[in-house]
Amino acid sequence: MEFYELHPVNPQIRFINKAIDVLRDGGIVIFPTDTYYGIGCDLYNKEGIEKLLAIKNETNTKLFSFIFSDFKDISKYAKVSDYAFKIMKKLLPGPYTFILPAAKEVPKKLWSKRKTVGIRMPEHNVCKLLVSGLGNPIVSTSTTNRLGDPIVDPNEIKNVFNSQVDLMLASSNLIAEPSSVIDLSGEEPVVVREGAGDISIFQ
Repeated sequence: MEFYELHPVNPQIRFINKAIDVLRDGGIVIFPTDTYYGIGCDLYNKEGIEKLLAIKNETNTKLFSFIFSDFKDISKYAKVSDYAFKIMKKLLPGPYTFILPAAKEVPKKLWSKRKTVGIRMPEHNVCKLLVSGLGNPIVSTSTTNRLGDPIVDPNEIKNVFNSQVDLMLASSNLIAEPSSVIDLSGEEPVVVREGAGDISIFQ
């Protein structure tokens, strides 16, 4: 695994570009978000998706998210109602995962059993630059061990995933708390998990 330590506010673009090349070539990249570290691949690379699915099965991960850098393409991958868009516009970017009905653009193997997808737009410069530079969403899940418990220390993550991942972008200042998960697939929002994101507007 290639390993690079980036400044959280002004990250070195050359390392982000290396990660983008890895993603486009079907590789797996670990990157910081505003909660845990994410481990992901290019949504449009079948080889990368197969690798990520294999890692997910080994680490007992239950949820994939699609990581976006802005709002312009979300409706391409998820069915977004007017009320869902208003909520996301108010709270994103931030530490939330919003569950929405999957759109046809999403490979079916990435749908949940309920035919939904998780939408994330983290408030972290490294993550934003990585996704915007790639030009489409990254399919991602949190870095966890074989029991499904999150791993937040960059050196431990490196040791655990060294043989499975091509490149890691490490960065400080992660809060090491999961995102709040809000289900917007129905007529009313449902709080699935309370995490780092403030859920008071849903109570």
